[in-house]
Amino acid sequence: MPTSEVTLPQKTAGTTARRPIRVMGAGRQLHAGPVTYVVLVLFALVSLAPLVWTAIAASRTNTRLARTPPPLWFGGNLFKNLRTAWDQAGMGTALFNTVFVAGTITAGTVLFSTLAGFAFAKLRFRFSATLLLLTIGTMMIPPQLAVVPLYLWMSDLGWANHLQTVVLPTLVSAFGTFFMRQYLVQALPSELIEAARVDGASSLRVVWHVVLPAARPAMAVLGLLTFVMAWNDFLWPIIALNGENPTVQVALNQLGTGYIPDDSVIMAGALLGTLPLLIAFLLFGKQIVGGIMQGAVKG
Repeated sequence: MPTSEVTLPQKTAGTTARRPIRVMGAGRQLHAGPVTYVVLVLFALVSLAPLVWTAIAASRTNTRLARTPPPLWFGGNLFKNLRTAWDQAGMGTALFNTVFVAGTITAGTVLFSTLAGFAFAKLRFRFSATLLLLTIGTMMIPPQLAVVPLYLWMSDLGWANHLQTVVLPTLVSAFGTFFMRQYLVQALPSELIEAARVDGASSLRVVWHVVLPAARPAMAVLGLLTFVMAWNDFLWPIIALNGENPTVQVALNQLGTGYIPDDSVIMAGALLGTLPLLIAFLLFGKQIVGGIMQGAVKG
């Protein structure tokens, strides 16, 4: 029911008349105007422009890219450049390693950050405020400061040039812990936890049946952000790994070597490294957006 009428009294010439007014109902849908669509289309075009240019450059030759003006449409060398980039950079091994590294980091970060966020949000223990402050404080430290001691530590363990060197230091993040804590404070009622404990549920069962279902929307958002960040990470993998066991970003770095770098092959490699992220978003984008909207409604 989009609108409803409410009658209010109105005095006219010694008598009381009733004047109906219209009240907007909760079920009325808002429709976007032409300006909104124009703005959205412009934002979409600006966002897609780098990806389209990468595909155009990957389909051309290095000689054509060096000319002025640059090409504005696709050429016929796309598959040739993709094959060259695949062979030169060892993209098969790199993609497998990156999927393993990004997937493991995402799973660990989402799980441990949810558990830590639940502890800071709903459990009462000594020095909880101090520990939370210290956790947030680590976000202020530049990650470049930890590169040298972290590499020395991993070398002492004998893990240099192994994938666990990239995975283990990033299994928990301070941002993820703070993000889940802020979400669970509002989305998870304390009465629900108390009711579960009254029914005899153990701590593990409370987490499994109460905490994780309530935190699912925020876990989806955190998982997406963590996966993209782990996939695109370059600084620590280029230091910890070598060319024989690379991730995608380390493998792409090998394409830029040479007296005259082939920009078309570099762009083809960048396109290969970007396609898995696009495919993942196309497959799970609906669930991720649904999780965001569900979390917004609960909040």
